[in-house]
Amino acid sequence: MQLFVLSLLLAAAAAMSIQDISTNKWNAFKIRNIVFGSYYPPITSAVITNSYEDLVKQEWNNFKLKYNKSYDSEDSDNVRMNIFIENKIKTEQHNARYARGEVKFQQEINKFSDMLPSEYRKLLGYRRSPRDLRKKASYYLRPANVGDDPDKVDWRDKGYVTDVKNQGHCGSCWAFSATGALEGQTFRKTGKLVSLSEQNLIDCAGSKYYNNGCQGGNSEESFQYIHDNNGIDTEDSYPYEAQDDQCRYSAKNEGAEDTGFTPITEGDEDALKSAVSTVGPVSVAIDASHHSFQQYKGGLYSEPACSTSDLDHAVLVVGYGTDDDGDYWLVKNSWGEDWGESGYVKMARNQNNMCGIATEASYPNV
Repeated sequence: MQLFVLSLLLAAAAAMSIQDISTNKWNAFKIRNIVFGSYYPPITSAVITNSYEDLVKQEWNNFKLKYNKSYDSEDSDNVRMNIFIENKIKTEQHNARYARGEVKFQQEINKFSDMLPSEYRKLLGYRRSPRDLRKKASYYLRPANVGDDPDKVDWRDKGYVTDVKNQGHCGSCWAFSATGALEGQTFRKTGKLVSLSEQNLIDCAGSKYYNNGCQGGNSEESFQYIHDNNGIDTEDSYPYEAQDDQCRYSAKNEGAEDTGFTPITEGDEDALKSAVSTVGPVSVAIDASHHSFQQYKGGLYSEPACSTSDLDHAVLVVGYGTDDDGDYWLVKNSWGEDWGESGYVKMARNQNNMCGIATEASYPNV
């Protein structure tokens, strides 16, 4: 009976507009009126009201248990539950569109589902540098001695990619994107895959490089810091803390170094594809500010509202390919394996630089 009631609730909610949802305070009384008052006769509403309230609480408690969530007070708990309900209904609305074949990816409730949009955006720590390091860099040129790009590339299969990491509640995506690219290039040169220290970048690649730790930074500035510093420590020697701390770099614990970086022509997906196929994983920045990305579960991600210039999240392209849904970029995120497709997202490729994935792409020189 409870599962049937929940199915009725979500089907009704999926028929509502986002505007209808967002303008309600989301206490239980109003939700009952919106859902049951519009779709069911009074006697049905009376019978299932208590079951509905129990279902909401059950789902909320399961969410808190799964993601180890706790709050300071009952009022705070109620506020977070209301946000959770709103995100739940938005997600179900999207998945109803997926079932109708209108979109090619699914959403799900995840650890971000109790966050306000403003709180979620704090995780998106990519910032453009006010200085143009690219002016002094040599742009990527496709090698003359290679043939056509293969139809599919996945550098995970070749040993270039470390396990998915988790930045936590720290806007340090820029550091993870930078280390991921350098880990790949170091493996390409040495044959050894060494996990590098994001905390080293957070603590040491500071204001001189226009970075601000957990409040955001820039991957290309990180490559410049590593060059100037003559190295970056290993993750084992300088583990991640998900908070700003004092710089403790030690040359004896160095895991890699670079001699600068190579940018890829802005907005050129063909050049990005060539670089990924011939060089390895590439650091990129995207617009990840949308609810669709926050709650992404799997499939070919595309977002009509995405910007190609307002970029806020740094990630790592580790491959590309084509499946039944279309051309995709295989992108490693830094939100843990419990987000997306085991920590990855398939982003639409050859769709007018979707979400700006080719706008600020580069890799370190090793």
